Amino acid sequence: MRTASDWLAELVSFDTTSRNSNLALIDRVESYLAGLGAECHRIESPDGKKANLHAVLGPHVDGGVVLSGHTDVVPVDGQDWKTDPFTLTERDGKLYGRGSCDMKGFIACALAKAPGFAKAELKRPVHFAFSYDEEIGCLGAPDMIRQMAGHSPRPSCVIVGEPTEMAVVTGHKGLYSVRVEVTGKEAHSSLVEDGACATTYAVRLMHWLVQESDKLKAAAPDDSPFTPPYGTLTIGQMGGGTATNILAKSAWFESLMRPAPWDDGPGLGRRLVEEAARIEAEMQRYAPEAKITVTTRSNVPPLRPEDMGEAETLARALTGDNSPRVVAYGTEGGQFQEAGFSTVICGPGSITQAHQADEFVAISELDACMRFLDKLEQRLSA
Repeated sequence: MRTASDWLAELVSFDTTSRNSNLALIDRVESYLAGLGAECHRIESPDGKKANLHAVLGPHVDGGVVLSGHTDVVPVDGQDWKTDPFTLTERDGKLYGRGSCDMKGFIACALAKAPGFAKAELKRPVHFAFSYDEEIGCLGAPDMIRQMAGHSPRPSCVIVGEPTEMAVVTGHKGLYSVRVEVTGKEAHSSLVEDGACATTYAVRLMHWLVQESDKLKAAAPDDSPFTPPYGTLTIGQMGGGTATNILAKSAWFESLMRPAPWDDGPGLGRRLVEEAARIEAEMQRYAPEAKITVTTRSNVPPLRPEDMGEAETLARALTGDNSPRVVAYGTEGGQFQEAGFSTVICGPGSITQAHQADEFVAISELDACMRFLDKLEQRLSA
């Protein structure tokens, strides 16, 4: 029987950086799970170049458990790796390779455990849910989640195996990002009423966002469990203009909000569109062709603690971890929860390794995950 380390070596060898296709990996995993008797459903991306995979092992009944992981990884460009990032390398009890921690380690454990699930007399099924494009805004999972929510058998809870060192995480912030493009009219910088300076008006919108960021900070409850305790909003990129003495024809910026569970990311996006329309009207007094376009790039809901929901109860029983814990980063967990599935985050490895050069997962973490899945098999067979 292949070990989790064996599977991890194979998974790491597929360069599934988000800009690439993941189909070769999906082909391999689907063939393997189908060979074990799993009912497999492939949910392709609109262009057909990528796919999610939903596979079910066990009886065709409701109430199963989802093991969820994303197949894509972040780029290695510009990073100083000591080993080939797409060849798994063992050193001092650690397995190095891109995605080893985030999050092919969990997928490898699930695949290594699959023959055990297939042989067991499960009373409830195991669902494998492997997605694409998580790293660029959790873009792939929603189509798969809709398919899972609308078809039988319907699982009762979801375990997203992002790296938590096998601790139980019950909540996290969301992700809401926008790109704003401002089109003005060029003119000599001394003739400000002959044109509309796109960069100047872009700055006004950015200032409005900074003020909204202050409101997020003020809205945080005193007992917030997050670090920092409030939802955050940042402007990560900006550009525009031709020269200092020319009113800029175009400008752009991108902003990222990480809403806490009590914040409303889409609501802020709607208010931004309204503010952009107000500023656009001002620009059009001088340049009728002026416009401002706001495009939502990602909208990932936060994961809200469920107060001992089914997923949390299960994960705590399997790990023995009873500590309250939330994280600031986002996952697909909020998307599962929004579709009505009880959800927690629990997986091998440390988030501090994610996206880093020389990313690794400790072999001891994979071993702990395998023990977790052994207990899950016993639970589903009882």
